[in-house]
Amino acid sequence: MKIFNDFNSILSIPNPVLTIGTFDGVHIGHQKIIEQLNKEAKKINGESVLFTFYPHPRMVLNPTDHGLKLIQTQEEKLDKLSKMGLQNCIVYPFTHDFSQLTALEFVRDFLVKQLKVKKLVIGYDHQFGKNREGSLAYLKTVSKKFDFEVIEIPAQEIDAVNVSSTKIREAILKGDILLANEFLRIPFQIIGTVVDGKKLGRTIGYPTANIELNSDLKLVPAKGVYAVRINVKGIWRKGMLNIGFKPTISKENNQTIEVNIFDFTEDIYGEKVIVQFLSKWREEQKFDGIEALKIQLKKDEETIRSIIDSII
Repeated sequence: MKIFNDFNSILSIPNPVLTIGTFDGVHIGHQKIIEQLNKEAKKINGESVLFTFYPHPRMVLNPTDHGLKLIQTQEEKLDKLSKMGLQNCIVYPFTHDFSQLTALEFVRDFLVKQLKVKKLVIGYDHQFGKNREGSLAYLKTVSKKFDFEVIEIPAQEIDAVNVSSTKIREAILKGDILLANEFLRIPFQIIGTVVDGKKLGRTIGYPTANIELNSDLKLVPAKGVYAVRINVKGIWRKGMLNIGFKPTISKENNQTIEVNIFDFTEDIYGEKVIVQFLSKWREEQKFDGIEALKIQLKKDEETIRSIIDSII
């Protein structure tokens, strides 16, 4: 997949078949659009193109709203799009000035003059441009003037999926990983670096890797204990992960993300890791001392091993 951050670097995309959107999560609704995009491109010996934005428009239009967290980092999104067979991705800088473009200016100056778009694949309810004036009906009208075809993803196809990035965020924030993964088609994941911790886990027989996220915009699931798999140095391993405050052994008020990797003893400080969430097992809780915690961790490991084996 070729990635462009401006139009100056685009030499020529043959017969572009394009769609537009933020595509956070690249969920099954987005995947339907990409699949359609690739099919239409093949019909005319063209190439599929996604016109997307960075940063997320909400971060620019509502700069005081710091509540938006993303299902995927930019790195994760581009990786997933590439694996889906998308051929070109334009990641255009979203600014306040860009948000003021009318629908006509965007279509005429970007899609027609710059890209020479041949087909535009779009959902029935998609809107764009200043005041969201660009609609499917509008595109069908201007497409005749500018000589490109508009292909609608009909309501029944999108609504049948019944999914949105908002629903996925809500599921992850509630710890409903199974639902989120169903919508995403692949496990929700985080990417981070293993950093030095208090090393309390090793004193009770369950050493943990303390993970610091690579992006502070990344969505973090609800507190609790999860069945996960973790990619360390290119190898996927099973483990159990805790998000929370470790109330039994710590009085600090800093939330941590720590994973106990099963059957693994290597020193991995400083390593970049990918953690995929498979299922939530239980809530974080405070136990009556270290011995009670150790007994529970043994039960957790037995159960989580079974959960992982049933999923992968």
